[in-house]
Amino acid sequence: MRGEDPRLKTDYAPEGAEHPGEFPYTRGVSAEPKPWIMGQYAGFGTPRESNERFRRLLDAGVTGFSVAMDLPTQMGIDSDDPRAAGEVGRVGVAIDSLADIEILMDGIPLEKISQVRTTANSIGYIWAALFIALAEKRDVSPNEFGMFIQNDVLKEFIARGTQIFPPEPSLRLAVDCIEYCAEHVPNWTPLAMSGYHIRESGASATQEIAFTFANARAYLDECVRRGVSVDAVAPTLFTFLAITTDVLQEVAKFRAARRVWARLMRDHYGAQDPRSHQLRIFAFTAGSSLTAQQPLNNVVRASVEATAAALAGVQTMHVSAYDEALGVPTESAATLALRTQQVVAFETGLTTTVDPLAGSYAVEQLTDELESSIWHLLEHIEVRGGALACIESGEFARELSDAAYRHTLTVESGDRVVVGVNRFPAAAEPLEVFRIDPASEAEQVKAVQEVRARRDGAAVDAALRRLRADVTAGRSVMPATVEAVKAYATIGEVVDVLREAHGGWVPSAAF
Repeated sequence: MRGEDPRLKTDYAPEGAEHPGEFPYTRGVSAEPKPWIMGQYAGFGTPRESNERFRRLLDAGVTGFSVAMDLPTQMGIDSDDPRAAGEVGRVGVAIDSLADIEILMDGIPLEKISQVRTTANSIGYIWAALFIALAEKRDVSPNEFGMFIQNDVLKEFIARGTQIFPPEPSLRLAVDCIEYCAEHVPNWTPLAMSGYHIRESGASATQEIAFTFANARAYLDECVRRGVSVDAVAPTLFTFLAITTDVLQEVAKFRAARRVWARLMRDHYGAQDPRSHQLRIFAFTAGSSLTAQQPLNNVVRASVEATAAALAGVQTMHVSAYDEALGVPTESAATLALRTQQVVAFETGLTTTVDPLAGSYAVEQLTDELESSIWHLLEHIEVRGGALACIESGEFARELSDAAYRHTLTVESGDRVVVGVNRFPAAAEPLEVFRIDPASEAEQVKAVQEVRARRDGAAVDAALRRLRADVTAGRSVMPATVEAVKAYATIGEVVDVLREAHGGWVPSAAF
């Protein structure tokens, strides 16, 4: 008879110490150790090409996946728009209408997927509408599968740049989606408060969390203003954070973030539901840590980052492929990234206990220091009018620019070592690079034109008229957007109606 597994299976803590699953959740939102949801960020070319990649990743053991969309889609521009030329399907899959979602998800049983994630930020409300429409066509309740819509448009103004409208109407559109999901699809995640791109733009760990929570407060404040209970929204939320190779700091960052969030929800918003106090984390290994020089070193970096995320007790994770510094990952590189998660989850013993670094002098001190600095910066932001004011004044952008400059100086001086770049350089390594089929763009342009030719034009026009009336009257855009995408209105057509009402984003001189 085999003996008991000697690895630690329960949490041991001194009497009176905080345990996992207890407020303020420093040590984790659950007392039960378990693996995270494993996903890979994928998407390129046409919906058919991406569908084939997704199905192979599912066969390899992915339990959720993230849809990478090309820049025209993220910006609400159709593939046959002249502004999209040369970018269709390049950094993600091209999605123009419900017809593309039907192809993208062909053969993928929605009810068996833990999460379908996406970086839809400026078009989060349209992405929600597309999957509501897809579920209806399949006669599946949307609540039977997990949708994870990033929908954090405010961070686009700070760090990423795919915003379409000015900040205030952008915020209202995001909250339209949050409010609609809270009422109609309560099992979905209608907002993933995103610090990942903020960190990737040069932010410190403190700035990453403080800017993210400041943005979250803007969304929650608007929900409360509309009469939506915080306890109807907060339990559904995730935060989307970077994980770098600075292992101890990253573990402490996640622990401090959980503590700050719990107290913010209880003390500032008066949330009563314990789930509102529990910060669920999606960790994404840092793309900025990947190097084009000696790219196989990135396998090690990603493994270290995945281990740090596991030690920190995250709920879902993505590991970057080693060749992402060169382009869209090859299938073999994407599979290796998934295998990295699986090895960490199932071979290391890290998922047999919760918060294994608890009690470490270094980690506990770092946690306390980060908590203090996060609160200090959050208070600074509130004094200046909150996230929306700091976006409109350009303060967030200036702070990130300064932080990125300081980071670059440390790399250039050699104070921050980057193996293979500023220390231990070597000759370039030959590496297979994934190439997008140049015919994909023409194929997608033809596809969207064929959708327009065969759909019911009168139904599209009626839905867009309703959308125009609703946005003009200040009503939620969600019902009309769902109606429009069911009629196969394109993303660009929906966005154009809203652009008539809101105008485009014109940065101030502060940017």
